[in-house]
Amino acid sequence: MSTHRQRPTLKAARLTPRDILHTGAAGMRSRPLRVVLSALGIAIGIATMISVVGISASSREKVLQELDRLGTNMLVVTPGDDLLTGKKIPMAKDAVGKVARIDGVEHVGGTGLLEHSVRRSEKISEDITGGITVQAATEDLLTTLRGRLRTGTWLNKATGAYPAVVLGDVAADRLGISRPGQRVYIDGQYFTVLGILDDLPLAPEIARSALVGWDIGSSRLGFDGHPTTLYERSADAEVGKVHSLIARTVDPQTPRNVDVTDPSSGLQAKAATEGAFSNLLLGLGGVALLVGGVGVANTMIISVLERRHEIGLRRSIGATRGQIRGQFVTESLLLSGLGGVAGIVLGSAATGVHATSSGLPWVVPLWAIGGGFGATLVIGTVAGLYPAVRASRLSPTLALHAA
Repeated sequence: MSTHRQRPTLKAARLTPRDILHTGAAGMRSRPLRVVLSALGIAIGIATMISVVGISASSREKVLQELDRLGTNMLVVTPGDDLLTGKKIPMAKDAVGKVARIDGVEHVGGTGLLEHSVRRSEKISEDITGGITVQAATEDLLTTLRGRLRTGTWLNKATGAYPAVVLGDVAADRLGISRPGQRVYIDGQYFTVLGILDDLPLAPEIARSALVGWDIGSSRLGFDGHPTTLYERSADAEVGKVHSLIARTVDPQTPRNVDVTDPSSGLQAKAATEGAFSNLLLGLGGVALLVGGVGVANTMIISVLERRHEIGLRRSIGATRGQIRGQFVTESLLLSGLGGVAGIVLGSAATGVHATSSGLPWVVPLWAIGGGFGATLVIGTVAGLYPAVRASRLSPTLALHAA
């Protein structure tokens, strides 16, 4: 009885993920300068995209923080224009009290425009106004606006009856006033500066005003008692209802002669549209990323040509085509990943520098970091596929002979 020997079956060696990573990194370790230059293109593209998104997000966060502080529950009431004469129709003297009685209203402040200019001294011509207006103000105005004083104190019942004034930040800068106790000249008399307001984004007209008390405005500056602007702050849930009632409350007979506006709508629109111009820069970053991907692909092709001997040797001792493909795709992924990590760091740092210098919160969205790194992996895979397939198709005999 004859026996037949079975030929041993050759099996391809299995490579662990660690082995694949080691072989993929071997080419990078041998050519560090080429690796840096190839990864640089990826890094520039990712850094551009991260910084654009980060700066836009930081600016938007600043606006949202400002909205949170100032609130979106303030309405501004001003007199409308007469249809026949085109002149402003004065509001009633008790308009502040009427609005305060509306259910849901928390605070009401009013101002009355005065036909005077404010100057540093009587030696300055009255024609030089500096764009500063003089207004009488109620005591609750600062609370209603949620304003803050840069320095000094606000008007109260005592100081509102005497020649004292509070300046908006813009008015103070234009007058050269930096501290309380200094004086300004209004309608032939000097007024002592009590305080200087901080920035008021929801009431820029107040920033350019010199504010005197309601009583002193009536007794010495000819104020007729008719408010020209009302500022109302209500509960968040009551804003819509209060908005519909204010005009009819201020002027029950002709509510169409009263204008009611929401000053926070501008900031809300700014927050909604922040980053609208970032799409162009994102596109440029995408182009840079694609250029970087082309650079990685070119590097991998050159690497395949230079390493034909290595490829032939590995194939001759049993490496499969799949293992060769895996080696070069891994190398391409490592190369792109290195550029992606560098780009994320550079983009985040650029965002931090801009935010710090501009007084913005430092915000880099996690989705931007994840998306940017994911894009590098996609670019790395695509860039490495062709060189990897080309390497796996090399004949071991021809590759060794060519070497």
